[in-house]
Amino acid sequence: MVVKPSKLTVLDKLFVGILLVIFGGIILHAPLSVGLGTLFPSADVLIKSWKEVLMLLAGLLMLVILYQKKEWKVLKSPLILVIAGYGLLHLLLLLVFPQGLTAVIAGLFIDLRYLIFFVLVYVAIYLFPTLRRPFMTTFFVGAFIVAAFALLQVFVLPHDILKYIGYNTSTIAPYLTVDQNPQYIRINSTLRGPNPLGAYAGIVLALVFAAWLRLKQTKPQRQRLAMSVIVIGSFVALWASYSRSAVFAAVAAIGIIVLATVGRKVSRKFWIILMIIIFAAAGALIAGRDTNFVSNVLLHQNASTGASVNSNQGHVESLQEGVDRMVLQPLGGGIGSTGSASLYGTQPLIVENQFLFIAHEAGWLGLILFVYITFLVQRGLWRRRADWLALSVFASGIGLILIGLLLPVWVDDTVAIIWWGLAAVALNPMSGKDSNGRTINKATKRAA
Repeated sequence: MVVKPSKLTVLDKLFVGILLVIFGGIILHAPLSVGLGTLFPSADVLIKSWKEVLMLLAGLLMLVILYQKKEWKVLKSPLILVIAGYGLLHLLLLLVFPQGLTAVIAGLFIDLRYLIFFVLVYVAIYLFPTLRRPFMTTFFVGAFIVAAFALLQVFVLPHDILKYIGYNTSTIAPYLTVDQNPQYIRINSTLRGPNPLGAYAGIVLALVFAAWLRLKQTKPQRQRLAMSVIVIGSFVALWASYSRSAVFAAVAAIGIIVLATVGRKVSRKFWIILMIIIFAAAGALIAGRDTNFVSNVLLHQNASTGASVNSNQGHVESLQEGVDRMVLQPLGGGIGSTGSASLYGTQPLIVENQFLFIAHEAGWLGLILFVYITFLVQRGLWRRRADWLALSVFASGIGLILIGLLLPVWVDDTVAIIWWGLAAVALNPMSGKDSNGRTINKATKRAA
């Protein structure tokens, strides 16, 4: 039985409200945590952990609600069980590799928070399928805020404006540059840095593009204005992030959406022309490899900028070290031994690859489980590709996986919680559409 929002109990509303606060508030996590942390330095760790605290509360409410409604079967989903196994492995590894308390807690938060949020939203949408709209409204409001502030950063505000709320080298840099070249300023908007901003912009553009192709509905003027800000601001944010991996991911995501939506309707002539354009563009880049723009922005190779080690060399060295450690450590290095969590320990280690990051945290078994979780989610999204949301989340997921080959993309709070939250909404087991466009409801789900 589908429960309408108007019929939710007090516990139901509190549970859903907490999830929406996390889903919407995560957009402002970076400026709020930095600003409040500056004002109340003694509570800095607690301020940064607001979302994890709320997830813990939401988890307790979820268990009570499932007990009241006798809906435990949702937790027996193969996907939920694999996620539970992944979490249990992390707890067992705490016994094998004891770390400092702060590093362990930070490591558990970073490794598991987005999967916990996925489960919470998955259960919420299972219980209350009509809540898809509030989640999507929250997403687009957040996208408007990020896009609008990105436009202001690029065209109106000084590039170091964030320093006035506490951004600095010991918290979050108010801006970055391409290999220390001040001609190319990389903005943050409201996220933790340019790379997360670029990844987030790719998610937004994928959703907007899929909705435009699939829905084709006339919007009121106010909504069209807001959507214009989102689209233009997201493109500007993607460009001004100067994140090559994010641009490639966005192009890949939009390409997948086009192929899945209108690919069969496009003539062979179009594809031939497109391939000619791609090869011509590649040739132009090769011919112009010594120009200022190509050498700095695309290749990140300019010895005159003063950077002792460019980002390309840094990625290669980090990849080599990550592979070596993975081969030598089948059980990993322990929870909290990698990334920002390791800064609380005695041996800080940065691994610039999401999969090697997980291998170092949770070993070979943890990596296998995570890859399987990702596979199950992406397979479920692809099967529902007739739904514009499922298609866009699938496509952006492929893009984020590509980014993960160069950066630990799921380490960022905002990108991880937003994408996995959207995936949970799109994978609603009670409603939606399958690959043939047929509506899935409770009855057809049972029949399946």
